[in-house]
Amino acid sequence: MKNLLLALLIIICTSVSAQTKFKIKEVVGKDWKSTFYIVNEKGKVIKQLDTTKYLMRMSPEQYGYFAVFALKNKKGWQAIDFNEKILFEEYNWSPGEPTPDGLIENRIRIIDKDGKIGFADEKGNIIIRPQFEIASSFYQGKAMIGKECKKIPWGNHENEEGGCNHYSINCNQNGYINIKGEIIELGDFTFEAIQKKIGWKSPY
Repeated sequence: MKNLLLALLIIICTSVSAQTKFKIKEVVGKDWKSTFYIVNEKGKVIKQLDTTKYLMRMSPEQYGYFAVFALKNKKGWQAIDFNEKILFEEYNWSPGEPTPDGLIENRIRIIDKDGKIGFADEKGNIIIRPQFEIASSFYQGKAMIGKECKKIPWGNHENEEGGCNHYSINCNQNGYINIKGEIIELGDFTFEAIQKKIGWKSPY
């Protein structure tokens, strides 16, 4: 019985700490190097982050349940919680530019190791598991998705030395999902047709 109570207490404490609001304070030194600090809701500095591990902060300096960083030896943008646990990799919505996704209608796009897209909420909980080749942000409870997609580079500059990686994505099938991730429609439609049907608008 005591072991059961202890186990329940550990689960509760872990759940609470994983959903603690905090913000990242960035201090730029004379050498132009940034030092990052975790600050709790009372404004108290809890700890200094390892500057050799955390290379760049991409989340705004405001309170939330996770912060977004570029980490050494990690690709993309990693979302960490109050305890520095990596929650997910955040989707970069503009190829070739540092543009990690933002919370829209309490949903933020995430990706898995295979590049599939899913969604997490403001607390860092994965709400819709990564499964879509392409997915837009939500607008009025709907997000567009694509299947059988391919990347189309913008010209040949990505093959040049120092070139960027801008490209468009074309899909053979397009459709949309609801806020729960349920596929409402998917088929032989154009992106423009689905966009017009649901009245989707870009937040960016």
